[in-house]
Amino acid sequence: MSWTEEKVKKLKELWGKGNTASQIAEIIGGISRNAVIGKAHRLNLSAKIKTRSTNANQYPKSYQENNKIKSGKGRRSKFKSLIIEKDFEPENPKQLEELDDKSCKWPIGHPNEKSFYFCGRTSLKDFSYCKLHLLYAYQPKGKKEDTNGKEEIQDYIEKKIQTG
Repeated sequence: MSWTEEKVKKLKELWGKGNTASQIAEIIGGISRNAVIGKAHRLNLSAKIKTRSTNANQYPKSYQENNKIKSGKGRRSKFKSLIIEKDFEPENPKQLEELDDKSCKWPIGHPNEKSFYFCGRTSLKDFSYCKLHLLYAYQPKGKKEDTNGKEEIQDYIEKKIQTG
C-alpha cells in the first residue's frame, strides 16, 4: 500500500482531531491500524496520550477519604520497613563465573559498567534469589499495591518456598 498525498493529508487531519489509529484506518480505507501508527510516527505527529477523566465528586466523600488512607502506605514503604530490619546476610559480590546454585543471581548495576556484580547472598532453595531480592522479584497475583503488611509478604514468601 502506498501513501498518497491525499491519504497523508487525511491522516494528519484525523490525527489532529484525536481519532484513534483504528478509526483513521477505517475512514481512509485499505490500510491497517499499524500502518496508520507507523506513518504517524514517521511524520513525527505528536503522541496521543489520553487519560481517563473521572469526576472527583462521583464517589461519596467517605469513600474518597478511605481510599487516600489506604494508598498512603504503598509497597515501597513496606519494603523499606523490611530492609530496615537488617536481618539479611551481607552481600557477597560475585562475578558471573563465580555464581553457583546457592548464589543469589540478582544483578547490581549495569552490565556495561566495571562495577557490575551479582548479589551473591545465599539463595533460597529452588529460587535464584536471596530472601531480600525475592521480595522484589515475586509479587502475589492481583495484589500489586494492596498488600496488608510485612506479615502477609512473609507468609507469601514462605508459601512460595514450600510450593517451589
